[in-house]
Amino acid sequence: MKILVTGANGYLGQGIVEAILNRGHKVIAADIKVNHVDERAQKKICNLFEVESPYEYFDEPDVLLHLAWREGFVHYSNAHIDDLPKHYKFIRSMAESGCKHITVLGSMHEIGFFEGSINESTPCHPVTPYGIGKNALRELTEMVCKQNDTIFQWLRGYYIVGNSKFGNSIFSKITAAVEAGKKEFPFTTGQNQYDFVDYDIFAEQVAAVVSQSDINGIINICSGKPEKLSDRVERFIKENNYNIKLEYGAFPDRPYDSKAVWGDGKKIQEIMNK
Repeated sequence: MKILVTGANGYLGQGIVEAILNRGHKVIAADIKVNHVDERAQKKICNLFEVESPYEYFDEPDVLLHLAWREGFVHYSNAHIDDLPKHYKFIRSMAESGCKHITVLGSMHEIGFFEGSINESTPCHPVTPYGIGKNALRELTEMVCKQNDTIFQWLRGYYIVGNSKFGNSIFSKITAAVEAGKKEFPFTTGQNQYDFVDYDIFAEQVAAVVSQSDINGIINICSGKPEKLSDRVERFIKENNYNIKLEYGAFPDRPYDSKAVWGDGKKIQEIMNK
């Protein structure tokens, strides 16, 4: 298959492009920079929202995997709402022009405050511009796909564990702190429980989803089980042999973070077991 990956040069895009290529697919990698993209991909440097007739411009791909999103870790950024019409226009153009398989990366922050296991039927009550923007794009993308008889896959991402200093997760920030020679890292109480997915596994799960079309709709990209934040971070420090200690209680817990939340992994496990 020929798969267009937007946001291909980003922290997640780099690993996802590699995982898709390893499955034997052709990848068209689109971003404003492509300096970190796997050399096997066909690279397109562009501002996605300025491309006219994107389906034709990107050589009529079989699948659109839309990862592009500005300031994903700045949950109250205005960019999430400002960019929403641009994302919708791009996705609508791809569907109306003939792309018959559209997959978009969402987030568990679409759900808002919730405790327990999240599945595709869990009601969404997002409480940040990031969650509101993602949730609105999900509803718009599903509508457009139905109107154009297009396969709709919405990948609801959870918490990604990786030791790259270039991401914005707590794990990336700890890695950057270690490289800067710091010995302590300010932390919350760490008592909240989340669904953590290792970076490579996350990339493999995304690649597996876009490689098939039997299982569609909302699909959790997750481990399927909760783990206490402090336990996972302490384990991450040990796994990477970092000489740094957590300064517990230096930061308050975010008021919109759930005490215990994780993804229902039935659909992704069915895909991975194929």
